[in-house]
Amino acid sequence: MDPLRILLPRAQAQPLLPLPAGVPAPSFSPRLVPRRRARRHRNGAARMLPASAVASESPWTEQEPASGEKDERFDWLDQWYPFAPVEDLDLGAPHGKMVLGIRVVAWYDRGAGEWLVFDDACPHRLAPLSEGRIDDKGRLQCVYHGWCFDGRGACKFIPQAPALGPPVHNNSKACVASYPCVVQNKILWFYPRAEPEHRDVLQRKRPPFIKEIDDPSFVTSFLVRDMPYGYDVLAENLMDPSHVPYAHKGLLRGLPRLVDPGRYEYDKEGGVPMAVKVEDSSVNGFASSQGPGYSKFVAPCTYYGSPASKKSEKNKPHIMLVFIIVPVAPGRSRVMWAFPRNFGLWLHKITPRWFDHIGVNAILDSDMYLLHIEERNFAKAGIENWQKSVYVPTSSDGTVVAFRNWFRKYCRFQVGWAAPTVDQLPATPTKDKLMDRYWSHVAQCTSCSAALKAMKALEVALQVASIAVVGLLAVAKGTLLTSVVQRAVIVSAAVLCFAASRWLADFIQKNFYFEDYVHAYK
Repeated sequence: MDPLRILLPRAQAQPLLPLPAGVPAPSFSPRLVPRRRARRHRNGAARMLPASAVASESPWTEQEPASGEKDERFDWLDQWYPFAPVEDLDLGAPHGKMVLGIRVVAWYDRGAGEWLVFDDACPHRLAPLSEGRIDDKGRLQCVYHGWCFDGRGACKFIPQAPALGPPVHNNSKACVASYPCVVQNKILWFYPRAEPEHRDVLQRKRPPFIKEIDDPSFVTSFLVRDMPYGYDVLAENLMDPSHVPYAHKGLLRGLPRLVDPGRYEYDKEGGVPMAVKVEDSSVNGFASSQGPGYSKFVAPCTYYGSPASKKSEKNKPHIMLVFIIVPVAPGRSRVMWAFPRNFGLWLHKITPRWFDHIGVNAILDSDMYLLHIEERNFAKAGIENWQKSVYVPTSSDGTVVAFRNWFRKYCRFQVGWAAPTVDQLPATPTKDKLMDRYWSHVAQCTSCSAALKAMKALEVALQVASIAVVGLLAVAKGTLLTSVVQRAVIVSAAVLCFAASRWLADFIQKNFYFEDYVHAYK
């Protein structure tokens, strides 16, 4: 099942997502048209676009703060950051990730019955605790020298320290930094400050809450993927609806087409103007509406929306698209993708997550190389010159300009990394490494990892079966297999087993490791 196909049923004529802009909409001068009758397209329902969606005659311009306006800065450290969906975390092992430039490890404290997030460095010799294990007493153990830590980060055991000697494990230098954390919306979040004064931060501030994810009448599927480009490029791409029919051509079949008044020629992809109305823009993000739909950016990580109105009837089919945008390091980011819905519940129960992930990963792959190179072109021009380097004359780019204005005004074009970071983009690898699915997704996903393991076992079984059948034919020739028909059946079975194993090997390679996306032939 194509996971985005359900977003817009064929009968609906809505844009993919109503997406926000961060500046007031410019005045438009729509051209007069002789008639306003909607056309019917062969592959989707027709819909008349409002005149306000027509391209502006003047480009979007960067807005400078008004004289005397308060110079408000976004505090990157006073925010909650997502670690991973809990369904992808193994209770019996520690998990390491980089978020906001710091390496952290999450592990499950069996005694307290909760997930914890620590600094991913043992205080002994700074070995990664994420490579450790949970010992038989439920403590986090560093596998370099065996030091053990409890749920507060206190060292409880140093094997090299004499039992009758001084209790060196009680020294504050033997402790691991422990971050405030909470599971909300089925995601483990952490707060990147470990000082004692931030221990009760949950009483003051919580992660963004999306009620549909916890609503028992909705189902939600999560995907996590590491991306080879930075936070800002990922954010603006996810907020941009107009690239969808072009960059993801052939992947989102059945999308309805809109109609542009006065246009008599349409391309195969069906791109049209899009009108966005921006509301509530501030240091904390912005909201917007597009037609009946809505969307919201809660800085710095959460962006969600729906093609349906917020006031939709309770029992009416409703779907949301949720993106969690995680800054990892310069030139690296992570996306958590979820789409809660209150229909197709039975289909969700019988469809494994890995099957949905195949379609979503193909979508992420299709514009990955474009964005990786785009980021480097921005770097050459200077990210502070973004507005001067690009040409964004239409309202369809409004959401991108919105985010860039927020990033400029409140962040000074920079992510506030939690650790000293060399602000330099990594070198561009070959495409097979750039678009690698295994380490960027499969290794982090319990469903895809299990599916890959089962498919590899099936591949081996098919190969063994084909060899065994040929062996049977050789041994039983002239005894058990006396007729030509019997021998033909056995040979056919061997060929089918071998062919099936080769097909499965190709399927595994394309869907769990790497498949190129060649735009010229889509």
